[in-house]
Amino acid sequence: MIATLLGKKIGMTQVYDAQNVLIPVTVVEAGPCPVVQIKTVESDGYNAVQLGFGAQKAKNASKAEANHAKKAGLEATPRVLNEVRLPEAFSGKAGDVLTVAVFAEGQIVDVLGVSKGKGFQGVVKRFRVGGGPASHGSMFHRRIGSIGMRQTPGRSWKNQRMPGHMGTDMRTVQNLRVVKIIADKNLILVKGAIPGANGDDVIIRSGKKAKPAKKA
Repeated sequence: MIATLLGKKIGMTQVYDAQNVLIPVTVVEAGPCPVVQIKTVESDGYNAVQLGFGAQKAKNASKAEANHAKKAGLEATPRVLNEVRLPEAFSGKAGDVLTVAVFAEGQIVDVLGVSKGKGFQGVVKRFRVGGGPASHGSMFHRRIGSIGMRQTPGRSWKNQRMPGHMGTDMRTVQNLRVVKIIADKNLILVKGAIPGANGDDVIIRSGKKAKPAKKA
């Protein structure tokens, strides 16, 4: 079974558990994800499946995209495609649909998404540099400061923290617990925050570093 789904971040809210403890959760619309293509060691050199999510208008889909979806027996062209590597060949066929049923409440998952874009930022916001004195008389508040010596080393060090573009990076948040699954609406509620803005595409998968549950 493939424990990976493509989805969309809906937003954050809060729920109460059986002990009446408030839990902050992120609502993710996960799936349904049709299997668009199956790759095997014999034909492609590795085992994987290509999953789709959403649907785009026929006028917006290229001929190659439309034919690719038609080959899998899909009526609509998926808006998002993503490949999932597998340790062994997929037992299903193209056109099969994966739903939130691949996950269970209480399961530990990882969520991948693109972080919010912040534009061009200085080192104080970008790297949390302390900055200079904030009192009167100081002319050094949020500037970068020294980036290297004059003769030795005579250059700036590699990976020197500098102002620049911040955000829009692929980020993975690991070990989030599935608090609730609403199957009829394809919704998964995970504890905590995930990358990206509301409406951004995300990938939710079984936790790679999740520790097995302790036996009672």
